[in-house]
Amino acid sequence: MALIFEVNKDDTKMVSKVISFDEVVKTSIETFRNTFGSEPDIAACAPGRVNLIGEHVDYNDGFVLPMALPMVTVIVGKKNYTPSTCDVVTCFEGAQEEKRTQFDSSNIARGVPKWLNYVKGVMFHFGQAIPGFNAVINSNVPVGGGLSSSAALEVATATFLEQLTARKIEKPSEKALVCQKAEHTFANMPCGIMDQLISVCGQKDRAILIDCRNLTIEQIPFETTGLAVLICNSSVKHELASSEYPARRKQCQQALQLMGLKSYRDATEKHLTALKGADEVLTRRARHVITEIKRTVAAAEALKENDFEQMGKLMTESHKSLRDDFNVSCHEVDILVEAALAAPGVLGSRMTGGGFGGCTVTLLRKENVESAVKEIDTIYSRKVGGKYRARFYLVEPSDGARLINLGHYWKQ
Repeated sequence: MALIFEVNKDDTKMVSKVISFDEVVKTSIETFRNTFGSEPDIAACAPGRVNLIGEHVDYNDGFVLPMALPMVTVIVGKKNYTPSTCDVVTCFEGAQEEKRTQFDSSNIARGVPKWLNYVKGVMFHFGQAIPGFNAVINSNVPVGGGLSSSAALEVATATFLEQLTARKIEKPSEKALVCQKAEHTFANMPCGIMDQLISVCGQKDRAILIDCRNLTIEQIPFETTGLAVLICNSSVKHELASSEYPARRKQCQQALQLMGLKSYRDATEKHLTALKGADEVLTRRARHVITEIKRTVAAAEALKENDFEQMGKLMTESHKSLRDDFNVSCHEVDILVEAALAAPGVLGSRMTGGGFGGCTVTLLRKENVESAVKEIDTIYSRKVGGKYRARFYLVEPSDGARLINLGHYWKQ
C-alpha cells in the first residue's frame, strides 16, 4: 500500500491512497471495453522502484539496494487476430502525447509518441514474432520522479508478451536484460540494470541486494514495523536522456582506464592516486563510485542486523557523495534532504534515481511521519518560493512483475 500526504495551512494529514492497484486495473479494463468493444483476456503489471542506496553504480559493476514499490504499470489486452497490427491506448496521465496509436509488429521502429518507444523496444528485443494485439496501458507510478516509471512499463510489456506469445523467459536476469536493451536502443538511455531487475524480482517485505557485475540477487528482510520509507517528490522533472547521464557514464569509464583497472569492483580509494595528474572531475566521479559500492555493501549488512541507525547514516553519506562528487543533485532536492535531516525521527535521507530533480528517499520512525512531512513541506515551500510543491508517498516493499487474474474483476 502507498499513501499520499497532503499539507495545508492547518494540518498534515493522510488524505488518500495512491490510486489503488484495483482502480488502475478496473480503469484499464473499462477503457479496453469502451475502445475495442470486447473484454481483455491478458493482464500483467510491473512496479516502479525506489533505490535505498547504491546510485550510479549499477553501470559500474557495483551493488545496489532497491525495493519494489506498490505503484505499478498495468497492461491489459488480447490478440486481435491480425498478422501484425498492434493498437495500443494509454490512459495514464504521464502520457501527454498521442494516447492511441497503431503500428506494425513486423516492422518496429522508434518514433512518436515517445512513451510507446519503451513498448516497441521490448517487442523488438523479445526474440520472437509478436502477433497483432489490442492493449491498454495504465499506471500509478509517478512519471519523471526517479521511481523508474520507464522500467515498470518495459517489464510490464515483457510480462504481457510472455502470456501473449506463450514464450516464458525463465531467467529473471534475461528478462531484465531484454528490457534494458529496449531502453538503450529505443529510448536512447544508457541505463544500468537495476531498475529492470528489481521490477522483475521485487518481493513484499524485502529489499534486494543486486550484484550488477554478475546479476545475482539477495533478498533481505525489510519489514517496516515501527519504521517508514518516505518518498518526497520535488516536482522538478529530470530528463535523463539529456547529455548529463551519458556524460557521467563516460567519465567513470575514463577514470577506470586511467587507474589501469577493468572493473570498479577491483578499485579502492588508494587507486585514486593514479588520477592525480588527471582532471579533478574524474577523481571525484571515481571516488563516488568506489565509496558508494562500499556504502551499499555496509548498508545491506546493517539491514540484516536491523541496525537502522547505521542504515540511515549511510544513506545520508550517499547523498553527500552524489551531491559533491558526482554532481547529480540539484538545489531543490538538496533542500528536501536538509529539511528531512532536521525533522524529528529521521534516520537518514538521500536523493534517489538518476538525479537532476525527482525524488528523495527518507528512512524515519513511523510515529514521526506526519510531523516530519509537515516540517519538510514548510521548509521546502519557503525555500523554493512556491515554484514547486513537494508530494509525499509513504511506501512499503512490494512484489515484482506478475500476471493479474482478470476473473477476479469480472466477478465484482
